[in-house]
Amino acid sequence: MKVLVPVKRVLDYNVKARVKSDQSGVDLSNVKMSMNPFDEISVEQAVRMQEAGTATETVVVSIGPAKAQETIRTALAMGIERGVHITTDEDLEPLAVAKILKQVAEAEGSDLIILGKQAIDNDYGATGSMLAALLDWPQGTFANTVEAKDGGLVVVREVDGGLQTVKTELPAVVTTDLRLNEPRYASLPNIMKAKKKPIEAKTPADYGVDTAPRLTTIKVTEPPKREAGIKVEDVATLVDKLKNEAGVI
Repeated sequence: MKVLVPVKRVLDYNVKARVKSDQSGVDLSNVKMSMNPFDEISVEQAVRMQEAGTATETVVVSIGPAKAQETIRTALAMGIERGVHITTDEDLEPLAVAKILKQVAEAEGSDLIILGKQAIDNDYGATGSMLAALLDWPQGTFANTVEAKDGGLVVVREVDGGLQTVKTELPAVVTTDLRLNEPRYASLPNIMKAKKKPIEAKTPADYGVDTAPRLTTIKVTEPPKREAGIKVEDVATLVDKLKNEAGVI
């Protein structure tokens, strides 16, 4: 099974996002960037499948500026075998990303694409499903557990109120949720080895994909400041306030 793992370079989750003064987006100048946390889980899953002998080859792909190579190197240090970097300075929308990934998957002859359920910068959560639709492949989204079985996959999905188990044939697309695994830290020897692993350089034009935006951002604003809470003396007072002041019960 050949596994393709798309990863995205995003604002580090420990950094507080700042909105640009012209409200056109988030200010990314001179801030720490790192791999999207959901994509780290995807990388870990692919490496575990490789170590178990389920995956015959693992490939990481990232679409972004030159510094996206750092994100690819992180995945290589975690254990992925080789990388593909599609260079662009554009902030591509999910549809354009899905179209490019479709071309990469077909060129690589991938059997499984495993990617994060969403990126923490824009929270669209759309690329995985769009990619499955474009490829006409089955998908297992919000994966809590992934098991190779009988030539396909058994995916336990996180849904409202519980878990849903589905079986899918290959090729397929899987999007990962938080509880799938705990990503490993790359060791120093593996970081050094990752520097020698190959990264193929491509551009969106190499795949003939139209990346023109379909959406227009009107403005980006800070969330409203949360008001301070109050302490109540007992449960009866809490119930009274919820009923007579907040009106929620």
